[in-house]
Amino acid sequence: MLAAFDAEVRRSARPDGSGARIEAGPLVVRWVGADGRGWSGIAWSRLGDADADAVIAEQVAFFAARDEKFEWKLYDYDRPPDLDRRLVAAGFAAEGAESLMVTEVSSVPARVDLPPGLRLLPVTDEAGVGLLADVHERVFGTDSSRLRRSLRAQLRDRPEAVAMVVAMAGDQPVCSARIEFLPGSSFASLWGGGTLASWRGQGIYRALIAYRARLAAARGYRYLYVDASPDSQPILARLGFCRLARTTPYIWDPRGRA
Repeated sequence: MLAAFDAEVRRSARPDGSGARIEAGPLVVRWVGADGRGWSGIAWSRLGDADADAVIAEQVAFFAARDEKFEWKLYDYDRPPDLDRRLVAAGFAAEGAESLMVTEVSSVPARVDLPPGLRLLPVTDEAGVGLLADVHERVFGTDSSRLRRSLRAQLRDRPEAVAMVVAMAGDQPVCSARIEFLPGSSFASLWGGGTLASWRGQGIYRALIAYRARLAAARGYRYLYVDASPDSQPILARLGFCRLARTTPYIWDPRGRA
C-alpha cells in the first residue's frame, strides 16, 4: 500500500485544478502555486548523502527568487536518514507532525447518522466555499484566503476533481471537509475535516468521512488517505484507517530569514 501511495500520489502527481503547476524531475517533484492559489512545496524526493544539500539549496534558490514561502513535506521513510537535519540547517522550520493514514474504501462504514437537526450541504458555488472556509478558519485558527482562492479555482476549472461538504445546523456551518479525486490513481484524498469545538463528540466528523467514502466508491477508487492530526488519528483508526508513515512539514519562509 505504501509503495502504491509513493508511486501514484507523491511521484506521479497531476494538476489538481487549484492553479498550481507540477514540475517533476528525477530527484524532486515540485509544486508551484500561482497568483496566490494552490500549494507550493516539495512533494517527493529521492536524495542521497552526496547530493541532498545541493538539491535542497536549489529548491531554496528557486523559491527565494519568487520571494515565496514553501513546504518540504518530509515522510519518515525519506532518504537520506538525516534529511530533517539538513533541512533545518538550510533554514527550514518544522511544524507539527501528522500521520499518513490509509484505508480501503470498502472498509469504511457506508453511513454514519448525523445528530438530529443537522444536514449535509454539498458545496457547489462560491457561497458554499465561503461557508467551508469560515469553518476552517475557526477550527484551525489560520487565514484561509489562499484556500478560498484555490477552491474557487477548482470549482471553476476542475469541478470533477474535488467534492466539498458542510454540515449545517440551521443556517450555521459547524463542520466542513473535502475530498480530492486524483486522476489516474487508485487513491482519493481527504482534507480539511474540522468541527467547531462546541459540536465535537457527536459523530459529525465520522459522518463526513462516510459521506466522502461513498463518493470515492461511486467513482471506483480503492483507497482513501489523509494526513491526520493527533486529534483525528484515533477516530480514523476506529474507522479502519492504518498508519503508514509520519509526515512533518518543513517550512522555508523568506520573511523569517535575516
